[in-house]
Amino acid sequence: MLRLDHVSKSFGLGAFGSRSFLAVDDVSLRVAPGEVVSLIGESGSGKSTIGKMILRLLPVSSGSITFQGEDVSTHTGKALKAYYRRVQGVFQDPFSSYNPIFTIDHALDLVRREYLGDLSGQEWRRRLTSVLETVSINAGEVLGKYPHQLSGGQLQRLLIARALMLDLRFLVADEIISMLDASTRIDVLNLLGDLKTRGLGILFITHDLSLGNYISDRTVILRHGAVVEMGATGLVFGNPCHPYTRALLSAVP
Repeated sequence: MLRLDHVSKSFGLGAFGSRSFLAVDDVSLRVAPGEVVSLIGESGSGKSTIGKMILRLLPVSSGSITFQGEDVSTHTGKALKAYYRRVQGVFQDPFSSYNPIFTIDHALDLVRREYLGDLSGQEWRRRLTSVLETVSINAGEVLGKYPHQLSGGQLQRLLIARALMLDLRFLVADEIISMLDASTRIDVLNLLGDLKTRGLGILFITHDLSLGNYISDRTVILRHGAVVEMGATGLVFGNPCHPYTRALLSAVP
C-alpha cells in the first residue's frame, strides 16, 4: 500500500543554510493494507520527520514515497487533495489540534466543506453519526461542545473520526496516546486494532516499546535517522539482532 524507498531528509543549518543536518538517512519501509507497523526510536531519531514526509508536510530530500503504486512525493493541487482523501495523520497533542473558539461541530464541518460538499444535510448527519459510533463516541455528548469541555481521549478519538469521514486507507498515528492516561490509552489502541481489521494501514510512531509490541504486526527500529532493525514484531522483540535494539529492550522496566 505505502512504500518508502531510500528516503532521506536534510535540514539546512547556520547562516544561509551553509551546513546541513541529516535527519532521515536512506529509510526504506512498507505498510500493507490491514497492517500496523510500529516506527520506534528515541526522541530525535527522525520518527516524526518520516511521518510528516508521508503526509507531505515536509518534502523529501531524496528517495520516493509511493501510495498504491503512485509516487506522491511531488503531488500538488488536486492530486494532493485526492491523496489526503485516503491518507491522514493524527498527532500527539489533541488539544492543540482544535481552535478553542469554535465548537467540535465546526472542526468536523471543515471536512464536509472541503471534501464532502456534495452530501445533503441528512446524508452528512447519517455519516457523522455512523463514524462517531465507530470510535465509540455518542454524538450527543460531544456535538455543540468546545474542546476544553472534552477529555483528551475524546478529542483524540474525534481526530480519528474526522479522518474516517474520508475514504481513508492509511493513517499516520504519531505518538497519539502519549498524552493520555492509562485507562484511555487502551481504548485508543483497541480502536486502532479495530481499524486494522477493516483493512486500514497504520504507521504507529512511538518511543514506547511496550505499546509497539502490543499493537503492531511489524516493527522498525530507528536510530539517528537510519533503520537499524526491521521485522515481525515477535522476532524483533523476542530475538533482537542489533545492539541498539537490545539496549532499548533492556531499558524497559
